[in-house]
Amino acid sequence: MSSKGNMYSRFVKRPMDFILSLIAIVLLSPILLVVAILVRTKLGSPVLFKQERPGLNEEVFMMYKFRTMTDEKDDSGNLLPDSVRLTKFGRLLRSTSLDELPELFNILKGDMSVIGPRPLLVQYLPLYNDHQKRRHEVRPGLSGLAQVSGRNAISWEDKFNLDVTYVDNISFIGDWKIIFMTIKKVIVREDISSETAATMEPFTGAEKEEINYEK
Repeated sequence: MSSKGNMYSRFVKRPMDFILSLIAIVLLSPILLVVAILVRTKLGSPVLFKQERPGLNEEVFMMYKFRTMTDEKDDSGNLLPDSVRLTKFGRLLRSTSLDELPELFNILKGDMSVIGPRPLLVQYLPLYNDHQKRRHEVRPGLSGLAQVSGRNAISWEDKFNLDVTYVDNISFIGDWKIIFMTIKKVIVREDISSETAATMEPFTGAEKEEINYEK
């Protein structure tokens, strides 16, 4: 991270995140209420999906999203595949990114940022190589460089490389560029799914050997 990026990250980014998330919560409160009612009606309780995710410096926090899947299980009590449990209504929430709105409260609390690498699963932590671990040098974001560069339609390797590129080049102008690009992505509903899964294939690990990431 450059010296300018470090100054921005330390003194500007967090106050900006707080103000933007507070404004968004107030303005979007009617939508939050309507979506919550629809989720309760169509998918039942709980309305919110809560899951622990690693944040800044790998510190674990509880992330909130609107629920998009049912809890259907097979005869052995195991959850059915995502493609089965993800309903038409759930796909709509994901394609419009409405399921992400409760994360505004995570941003307000300081767990997350408006822009940054997306918070992934805790069980992925031991699987990262040293390069990929650098994505945790900043707060995770509601959106990020990887999301506007392909989201779930790009490989894990490309996604992590973009995350680290963001960490190394964090700036006020860069964040606002990603914000506007995110709005465009949401409007046109691009890159919601990967080519082979309903959402994104699980990350199974990275090679630990030294790799040249300069391109």
